[in-house]
Amino acid sequence: MARGKTLSAGRSSGGASGLLPWLGLALIVLIADQFTKTLILGYYRLGDAHHVTNFFNIVRAHNTGAAFSFLADSSGWQRWMFTAIGVLAAGFIIWLLRSHAGQKLFSFSLALIMGGAIGNVIDRLMHGYVVDFLDFHLAGRHFPAFNVADSAITVGAICLVLDELIRVRRGR
Repeated sequence: MARGKTLSAGRSSGGASGLLPWLGLALIVLIADQFTKTLILGYYRLGDAHHVTNFFNIVRAHNTGAAFSFLADSSGWQRWMFTAIGVLAAGFIIWLLRSHAGQKLFSFSLALIMGGAIGNVIDRLMHGYVVDFLDFHLAGRHFPAFNVADSAITVGAICLVLDELIRVRRGR
């Protein structure tokens, strides 16, 4: 069943007014992301770490690449490529939200992804890197540091998969 057919089966697209709550959620994610990054930039120097628990630290790390520092060692062109991808993704998400604002889980997912993507785009434009600060570790092995934007993107992606699984199951 196509996504548009799901809408005609009882859920309206919501139009521009249906878009506002999702843009509001994306804005909340963006504000939380930028606020936490501002705190880290203000109170930590690059490489500083604060032990919180036996599995979690707050650190200050700079990521010039993408997830898991993908392409971080490149010469700088990746900054503009990832910025362009983030801007294009935000535009595409707004288009999707206008069409599917009545689909709550789908729109929730997209709003989280958009807020996170814009948060990381702002970092790339302002600093040339993304500020990461959440450091989880176990038995001396550290997961790559990440931030609120990355968390929102990840939760949004998981919710998108869940939405699709629910949609497919209903279509049977």
